[in-house]
Amino acid sequence: MKKWVVAAKRADFKAIGEKYHIDQVTARLIRNRDVTGDDALREYLYGTIADMHDPEEMKGIGEAADLLLFKMKEKAAIRIIGDYDIDGVTATYILYTGLKKCGAIVDYEIPDRIRDGYGINEQLVQNAWEDGIDTILTCDNGISAIDQIAYAKKLGMTVIVTDHHELRTREEDGKVHAILPDADVVVNPHQPDCPYPYKDLCGGAVAYKLMQELYRKKSFPDREIENLIEYAAIATVGDVMKLTGENRIIVKEGLKRLNHTQNIGLKALIRVNGLEDREINSYHIGFVIGPCINASGRLTTAKKALELLLCGSGERAEVLAEELLSLNTERKELTRQGYEEAVKQIESTSLKDDKVLIVYLPDCHESIAGIIAGRIRERYYRPVFVLTNGEKSVKGSGRSIEGYSMFEEMQKCDDLFLNYGGHPMAAGCSLERENIQPLRERLNIAAHLTEEDLTEKICIDVPMPISYITEHLIEELNVLEPFGTANKKPVFAEKDVSILGARILGQNRNVIKMQVTDTSGIVMDALYFGDVEVFRTYLEDKYGYAETEKLFQNRKTGITLSVIYYPTINEYRGQRSIQIVISDYQ
Repeated sequence: MKKWVVAAKRADFKAIGEKYHIDQVTARLIRNRDVTGDDALREYLYGTIADMHDPEEMKGIGEAADLLLFKMKEKAAIRIIGDYDIDGVTATYILYTGLKKCGAIVDYEIPDRIRDGYGINEQLVQNAWEDGIDTILTCDNGISAIDQIAYAKKLGMTVIVTDHHELRTREEDGKVHAILPDADVVVNPHQPDCPYPYKDLCGGAVAYKLMQELYRKKSFPDREIENLIEYAAIATVGDVMKLTGENRIIVKEGLKRLNHTQNIGLKALIRVNGLEDREINSYHIGFVIGPCINASGRLTTAKKALELLLCGSGERAEVLAEELLSLNTERKELTRQGYEEAVKQIESTSLKDDKVLIVYLPDCHESIAGIIAGRIRERYYRPVFVLTNGEKSVKGSGRSIEGYSMFEEMQKCDDLFLNYGGHPMAAGCSLERENIQPLRERLNIAAHLTEEDLTEKICIDVPMPISYITEHLIEELNVLEPFGTANKKPVFAEKDVSILGARILGQNRNVIKMQVTDTSGIVMDALYFGDVEVFRTYLEDKYGYAETEKLFQNRKTGITLSVIYYPTINEYRGQRSIQIVISDYQ
């Protein structure tokens, strides 16, 4: 059962509304996102590229740009080593395109998820050395590659690391020390002595900041680097980063450009997904475009997605875009099968009693373990690891809940892993099969998660009567976009809404359209896209079969619900009307 709680953050909403010419409801929503003070409010509402931090503030960026300029002057060969996910692919694109423009001799390598695993490895270093590469430039990886980078240095190569992942640490003499690779330069805002004021950038955004510094040193006009911001935006949303501060500006500005993109490959991908005439927002990156880019790295090679972004031919772009769409469809089916198998395993074993779920699916495609883990977390609301057989060991991905730092907890079981890395909310790992059960036991013993921690909370921004909704307010809510992590779509609620009638719609009969009213007498349409059968069963249990049947025959009943909703405008045959979309009910 989910717990509904109302956000109770205080401020003078009337004064904020008057000062910034916004509704008090909008002022409350902004305060609920912890945006306080005039500078932060102004940046949230009106922030532009001009409000982004100077890249020189990031430790190592100036040094890295100077080193790259020196290597270009020496005509040294540079190889970018990226990652196979959306962040790694777009970061590679940003660095490759930027360095090419600066005149560098540069190529790229993206590890194969199955053969190579995550990030740089000794074989990739060996290959680069044999190919006559002088300098390796990583993106979205490298911060944990201590041995691999030491090997590159032993071969006499120059290494520049750009990454955004958390640093590994060791405790010595009662102090915690960061473990850094012995690269020539490390660029990562998480370095303990890095003064960069915003730490939550993704790999693509760090790559963007490096190219921004390089372009400035080459005296290119600002608009040249701004041409790359749409790729940093795709990376930021795709890697599920917080949409606060600088990330919010990157995504907002990137979306403006993405909606008029000149990239032939992106145009083709937008077209095959039926988005050609739509206003693309963060949802479309996260759930339509992004999964297609990720699908190539999951099921074949991420180089397909990068080839699409670099494509100069409309005909070839169309073929690649269709291929990525097809791969994503295949990925969805594999995910469905894996999810169903995971649920069956949990429900039929003692796993269902664990606070931290370790699900072993030996035949699952390792590339979709993280997606399945995310869906299992949504269903059971607890930290989840989904493990499967890799080529040489068991591999897996984890997804967490608020209050459980996955990366920190994994460090306590360091000896059980062959390799691991990640964030508080997500992680990846490899381990020997015999360590699965010890990992399950130790993570659960160490997990101090209470029933409260394991109860999903829906935080209501504003308890608001549906009669308060106006078209103007709905339009004004657009100022809060882009929505995503740490800047979630607003949550409104009203108690005891009367349901006047309901009918089931959709080709798959998976939508309920209702007419609703509150004590003011205002009547409007409401849509529910959740599980129709569960909804109907809930009403039957509460109000009885006869009353529920009358409701779906559009006859008068006494059925009322408390609902969580979001207001929208419905346009049909030139007519505009206000409606709400219900996401939860009690």
